[in-house]
Amino acid sequence: MRLEQLTVQLRARSSWEAMELGMALVRRHAAMIWKPWLLVTVPVFVLLNAAGWALDLIGLAGVLMWWLKPVFDRIPLYVASRAVFGAVPGVRETVRAQASWGWRPMLHYLTWRRFSPVRSLYLPVDLLEGVQGQRLRERRRVLGGAIYGNAALLTLVCLHFEGALFLGGIAGILMFTPLDLLPETLRTTWTLIAEQSPVWVKIGLNAMAWMAVSVIEPFFVGAGFGLYLNRRTQLEAWDVEIVFRKLRGRLARGASALLVMFAILGMAVSAPARAQDAPEEPVSHESADGDEVPKAPTLPEVFGKQRVDERGFRRASEQAYRDPSLNRTVVQKQWERIDKDAPRPERNTPQAGWLQGVVAMFAFLAEWGLWILAGLLVLGLLLTARYWLPWMRGKGGGRAAAFDAGTRHEPTIVPDVLPDDVAAVARRLWREGRARDALALVYRAGVQAMGRRAQVELPPGATEAECLRLSRRMAQAEDRQLFARVVRVWQYAAYAQRLPEEAEFESLLGQMQARGGWLA
Repeated sequence: MRLEQLTVQLRARSSWEAMELGMALVRRHAAMIWKPWLLVTVPVFVLLNAAGWALDLIGLAGVLMWWLKPVFDRIPLYVASRAVFGAVPGVRETVRAQASWGWRPMLHYLTWRRFSPVRSLYLPVDLLEGVQGQRLRERRRVLGGAIYGNAALLTLVCLHFEGALFLGGIAGILMFTPLDLLPETLRTTWTLIAEQSPVWVKIGLNAMAWMAVSVIEPFFVGAGFGLYLNRRTQLEAWDVEIVFRKLRGRLARGASALLVMFAILGMAVSAPARAQDAPEEPVSHESADGDEVPKAPTLPEVFGKQRVDERGFRRASEQAYRDPSLNRTVVQKQWERIDKDAPRPERNTPQAGWLQGVVAMFAFLAEWGLWILAGLLVLGLLLTARYWLPWMRGKGGGRAAAFDAGTRHEPTIVPDVLPDDVAAVARRLWREGRARDALALVYRAGVQAMGRRAQVELPPGATEAECLRLSRRMAQAEDRQLFARVVRVWQYAAYAQRLPEEAEFESLLGQMQARGGWLA
């Protein structure tokens, strides 16, 4: 492995920094990742959905696209694993490599390991290291043991992001629906999705799920690859090895110049040495007891009489040792008692008994608090059993029965043709106790009068929201406010079972008669 060609700065990072490193690789080489991703996944998506359409199993096509995610994960891993060494593969090379690269581990990832929460971490081990059997299991244990939780949390977060993008796409379509039509649109959408899904809706849902996966999955694989790089850096000291390789390269480049310098120095020293008559003094001296002790050589003695820059050599050495890659220091702080063995003095203050009582109370609550809470909960359930036990059995007596009895009513009867005097008929129905029929008659008259004044044609079965939206075309603000009041009174009676008081009913009829034409 050519570590000196790495394009990222290797150092011991935390797991979260390592994930960010992998995602940065994906962002830097986005074009080289997403182009082959689309070239591979789009034809597979079209083929699966076409087959699902022919077999009437379009939902199965979406499930298969999701199941094949480990196969598609090879694309961003192939690009990132080569780009990190400075050899970014082209689109054609990446697509061509998918036909033969990394298929052996796919049998595991498409069967019993499909739901593995650490697929992003183990995929580089299986595809890049090429080990098998017991060796593969050992590599998985060594590399993934310390960061298993981080990789699992990464998988969970990415799944949530995919779900958010999928649901956000559906919500984005509903954002363009007018507010007045939103309830009907939601009911129609639910019918299309859950009850009577046409083919185009199923294919659209599959496409939305595929787009969400296409956005998140390369970042998921890149973050796992960043964890893999960081873990190998921690275990194999890649950062230190890179420093020594660079140092060896610098020394190898300067070796030839150093040999020439030694040759010149040797020639300069040997000539005056042969002209001397007296031999040089031995490199030793006698100690106090008469034994010879070898003298430690110094730089001038090694290089002869040539001048040696000792200060420059010392500065170079100090600078080398200041390199953080070679001289790492970790500062740890912890609190310790000054007198560890000194006995603690007993406190005989008046507050000591009170504090001990408080401590004992908290200790009792910590030990028995949950049991006390469970006992109170059981006691509360027993005391209120007469309220919830019939409901649990499906009998629903008591106040629920009274409420149901109070809300029962006969079907509302509205004539097809409005009477000549709507107000008189509505008052008669009110006195007879048929308040809903009276309000339905008033609402029917109000809708017809609104259509005439707004000069609009009401569609059959128009809802209250549609009528309110059409009433905005009336020229008079008083007419718009009056119709809104009619609709509000009718909705309270029809849906909330809240009938107006008689005075409010008479006030409504009086206001409609005063405006003229509303009850005709």
